[in-house]
Amino acid sequence: MYKLLLCWRYLRTRYIALASIISVTLGVATMIVVNAVMAGFSHEMQDRIHGILSDVVFESRNLDGAQDPEQHMARIREVAGEYIAGMSPTAHVPAAMQYYVGGQHRTQQVNLIGIDPKSYATVSDFGQYLQHPENREELDFELKEGGYDVLDHQTDDPTKVQPREDMRRAGWEHRRLMAQYRQPVVAPPSYASEKKEAAEDADAAPLPADPFANSTSSQQSVFDPAKETHTGCVPGISLCSFRNTAGVDQFFCVPGDDVTIMFPSAGQKPEPRSAKLTITDFYESKMQEYDQSFVFLPLDQMQQMRGLVDPITKVANFNSIQIRLKEGVEPAMVRDLLRNSFPEQFYVVSTWQDKQGALLAAVQMETMVLNVLLFLIIAVAGFGILAIFLMIVVEKTRDIGILKSLGASGNGVMGIFLSYGLTLGAVGAGIGVVGGLLFVDQINEIADVLGWLTGTPVFDPSVYYFYKIPAIVEPVTVASVAAGAMLIAVLASVLPAWRAASLHPVQALRWE
Repeated sequence: MYKLLLCWRYLRTRYIALASIISVTLGVATMIVVNAVMAGFSHEMQDRIHGILSDVVFESRNLDGAQDPEQHMARIREVAGEYIAGMSPTAHVPAAMQYYVGGQHRTQQVNLIGIDPKSYATVSDFGQYLQHPENREELDFELKEGGYDVLDHQTDDPTKVQPREDMRRAGWEHRRLMAQYRQPVVAPPSYASEKKEAAEDADAAPLPADPFANSTSSQQSVFDPAKETHTGCVPGISLCSFRNTAGVDQFFCVPGDDVTIMFPSAGQKPEPRSAKLTITDFYESKMQEYDQSFVFLPLDQMQQMRGLVDPITKVANFNSIQIRLKEGVEPAMVRDLLRNSFPEQFYVVSTWQDKQGALLAAVQMETMVLNVLLFLIIAVAGFGILAIFLMIVVEKTRDIGILKSLGASGNGVMGIFLSYGLTLGAVGAGIGVVGGLLFVDQINEIADVLGWLTGTPVFDPSVYYFYKIPAIVEPVTVASVAAGAMLIAVLASVLPAWRAASLHPVQALRWE
């Protein structure tokens, strides 16, 4: 009992111990806030990466892809069908996108990706990043009459979102208005329609007597941009816009405008090809790596334009198959199954973590380094406790001698200082945990106040493309930080406690 009484007395009367408590408190609170913010950023980043990349990606090493996606998907089902929730083939190729703005042509490097709108929604969260509500329900690559998002639908607080005024004119109304300044274009039918018409004619009617009856000029049609569109496409929003210094998104083109895509054809001797596409929506994952490089279009049109369809067998090529797994299935396990079933010289199988392994590893390393550096703050508090306790032992040498002469054991004296150190650590860690959790809960409000006081936003959405600071509190991390702080406080009190316990009563009483 005397140990607790003395420990409580020292805690109340030794105000110098308050410095140690404050050091522990600041260290614990800082570590909780930093870990919560880092966990929030990491989760947000992984969630958005996973939104475009499926659980497992099955890819062909050939730029022109592999033949017959249905046959490959059937084989994949034989190997790992019990773990798979959905699959969707895609085709992709490096390309360049060009559009006319400000009196000049603007050209940007892009990745042209052909997707199946129906099955692609089953393997990724692609739909939730689109700007038209109907497309978020079901993408059809058709231009809408209007109704595109003027406010960012991904934010939780619309009051902090700058309106995208240019999106008010997006859709058919904008296209009809722009068509007034264009001349009708005389253009031959597309490659896809030309092949379809040729096949239908071959099946439905005999060859004409005159081989020149269907001339090129007779197949030409007048393309009316006020009533027709080219093949629809969905580019990343950053390809057609930028965020100015005021945090407002300004657009070079909007849904309803046409762009030109240039890409290489498939085959042994690739040739440059180009195609007109009509923007029907924008994709915004808030990951610049995707938003400023991806352009999506229908898979069948992509295959026709690149020449990925065999003219005899009508079998098309694909570049990858996106695979979504059932809940709870480990992607690495399915990846290994597929790697063992398909030759590695022709196919690459990887998980979404493998695709972004370097980025995820960098974030993890940064978090670890920050934790080590911040834990030094608590270590400094530990050295403070060590110095204070050594001073107390020197100052209370005669008192320690009296306690021992009255029958207190060495372990009892040692327990006084160890209990004192544990108490300091517990009080500091407890206050730090409460303060850190309160700070995390109000972190965006605090950032707004600091931004108002300094005149500079602490968290600039134009840099991060997030409208609030993401933070996730992990109970295991909080408990580990608090336990570590108390352990350091106890370890710092071991040496003074051992010194006090080893004092001889007679020598202690003779201390001057």
